[in-house]
Amino acid sequence: MAKIKLEYIWLDGYKPTQNLRSKTKVEEHENFQGTLEELGNWSFDGSSTKQASGGASDCILKPVAIYPDPARINGYLVMTEVLNADGTPHESNGRATIEDDDNDFWFGFEQEYFIMDTETDLPLGFPRGGYPAPQGMYYCSVGGKNTHGRDLVEEHADLCIEAGLNFEGINQEVASGQWEFQLFAKGAKKAGDEIWIARYLLDRLTEGRGMYIEYHPKPLGKDLDWNGSGMHANFSNSILRECGSAEKYAEICEAFRPVVKEHIEVYGAENDQRLTGDHETQSIDQFSWGVSDRGASIRIPIIAVEKGYKGWLEDRRPASNGDPYKIAARIIKTVKPVK
Repeated sequence: MAKIKLEYIWLDGYKPTQNLRSKTKVEEHENFQGTLEELGNWSFDGSSTKQASGGASDCILKPVAIYPDPARINGYLVMTEVLNADGTPHESNGRATIEDDDNDFWFGFEQEYFIMDTETDLPLGFPRGGYPAPQGMYYCSVGGKNTHGRDLVEEHADLCIEAGLNFEGINQEVASGQWEFQLFAKGAKKAGDEIWIARYLLDRLTEGRGMYIEYHPKPLGKDLDWNGSGMHANFSNSILRECGSAEKYAEICEAFRPVVKEHIEVYGAENDQRLTGDHETQSIDQFSWGVSDRGASIRIPIIAVEKGYKGWLEDRRPASNGDPYKIAARIIKTVKPVK
């Protein structure tokens, strides 16, 4: 019999931005295969995470995805949904709102973030009490003058790949200490699971290093000339992948126009500081779409056009601190009725 370490991971009930929580369950297994079928539900004190009252504190953790934990011997990362004691989805459970049981929707998320120094509360590369050179030379840079945090980013990429995530790439972003990773999955729930597991691995890597990850969409302030952080959502369904019609693409893009408010509500807190119309964004109170337009709300990639309007769309509005479950759920709700 081997001792197996199962790290149950969930999202708490804090508003407007939920946080990752986790705890370890050690079980004995004779021949553990790393499958969901081998896992049971668990519980936690919801009164400590703003998900229950002290008088009825138990919330249920239901495993929904499992991945090898590359940093632990006989360890596994278990993504869970939070349920009420009666087995119904908790109000904080965004994953349960996704209507994509047939996995027709595919999502690729581009997660931007800043690596912060715990002593200065500034991004890597920022001197205490001042600013580095203006942005411009940091994007996809090479060399110690402009590149900060690569060791952490490379280690994170290796862990994600070893865990079996469909990890697609990394790059330094436009501001000093700002980075991005990309993940893709066929199925909205799977895409959300993998972003949250990747965030968990990234956050855990900073422990004991004098660093932390900042997902705020504009951590340097809305009035400074530094890019914010987003989580661009690239998405498709069978219509977008196969239609071959510019008119159908336009119809789907226009379906977003009447529900701008509903999308912004779940696209991340304080996103108004980022969506200003500057720094490759559209204003939060406006909506636009266009081919290869990074200043639009929704961009039609030039590759999709070159393939005869067979491909995907990119919603550029989601903030870096957004919940991929809620973002995907809202996009599906808007796109699915278009036939």
